[in-house]
Amino acid sequence: MANQDFLVKYAAGKLELCVKNDTISDTLFQEYGVNRGLRDVNGKGVLTGLTNISKIVSFKEESDGKEPCDGELWYRGYNIKTLINSLGSGEFGFEKTAYLLLFGELPSKAEEKEFAEVLGKCRTLPTNFTRDVIMKAPSKDIMNSMTRSILTLASYDENTSVGGVDNCIRQCIQLIANFPMLAVYGYHAYNHYENDSSMYIHRPKADLSTAENFLRMLRPDNQYTQLEAKVLDIALMLHMEHGGGNNSTFTTRVVTSAGTDTYSAVAAAMSSLKGPKHGGANIKVMEMMQDIRANVHDWDDRDEVKAYLARMLDGEVFDHKGLIYGMGHAVYSLSDPRERIFRSYVEKLAVAKNQDKELRLYNTIEEVAPELIGEKRHIFKGVSPNVDFYSGFVYEMLNIPQELYTPLFAIARIVGWSAHRLEEMVGMNKIIRPAYKSVMEEKE
Repeated sequence: MANQDFLVKYAAGKLELCVKNDTISDTLFQEYGVNRGLRDVNGKGVLTGLTNISKIVSFKEESDGKEPCDGELWYRGYNIKTLINSLGSGEFGFEKTAYLLLFGELPSKAEEKEFAEVLGKCRTLPTNFTRDVIMKAPSKDIMNSMTRSILTLASYDENTSVGGVDNCIRQCIQLIANFPMLAVYGYHAYNHYENDSSMYIHRPKADLSTAENFLRMLRPDNQYTQLEAKVLDIALMLHMEHGGGNNSTFTTRVVTSAGTDTYSAVAAAMSSLKGPKHGGANIKVMEMMQDIRANVHDWDDRDEVKAYLARMLDGEVFDHKGLIYGMGHAVYSLSDPRERIFRSYVEKLAVAKNQDKELRLYNTIEEVAPELIGEKRHIFKGVSPNVDFYSGFVYEMLNIPQELYTPLFAIARIVGWSAHRLEEMVGMNKIIRPAYKSVMEEKE
């Protein structure tokens, strides 16, 4: 982009005006009974819709009120733990779970095979798309690269704006199949042009799972172990959907309700997910862990680890924000079910990768951090690790570059977005138009 120093200076000069005129005090929110960020003072989300797609459980109704409980995550009436435990040792679950979320029912063996074959046939991009679109303007921000590709794919679709649920199903399935390619090819283009590394573009194989294809396309030698693919498959299943109340899913439903096309709706969801307050949490955990590894001399010394974490909570070290990343969740109370399920797979991979020492450090932090947070923040309901605490560690063991951490989240969540887009079209069919109370001061 051309040098625009004049515009930078102009914008800086207007900063004070924006801060002065765009600040809204907490007292006004309280006066009008409006919740910032659609969250009440206890962090509970304001009810904005109904869904049949998924459910989060973090409290149980008791005779004397609500009691915190171990978290549960349900997809279309099935506990995610049950879905994962039902898989055979060599079986991958992404495709079966995607079918469940999209169509509301578990597929028969024949339906599952057919759906996997459909995805396999759809793992293609338009002629020269990789060269002309993905490689044309490589970016370290792979989410931006993917979003540009998604919007460009709309121009290759003769029925981009054609209404109808069947057309939407077609487009969603095509995007679910394309997402791993958009992510991996976007990374390779960046790595080649910006980091001066070798360029290689591997074609996906129609008979492989989503997890297998991702690893196959990413690695120079195409090689991966069944354990590696299995752990990645579980990660994708756990990140596929989360209750409908998250920012990117709500974005999907809002823009879908306006009648926009599938590509625009998914691009909007991508723009939401890439925000560091939403999809980049595991990257922050990895940055924190790098800092801990550099500053704690003996990782097996529980007291030394605890002392450093205490300094972190006091804002003295790392990013000085007083947070231990990967601990606690906006919705879950006692535990994040995704973390509990994922942990056993993390342990298996750590053993296979000879990362026992690293795993022990994670385990120590998992034990010590909740105690410290309870003491220093006076949170007594309990604080537990969330799924992001371990997901970055898994991606690191799989040699997945950090630039692909949030895109991996998108590769999973495109399924949930698609399910909610379909439900919005079929079950709601009314534009979402929220109300805002004006607190503007009238001037003469």
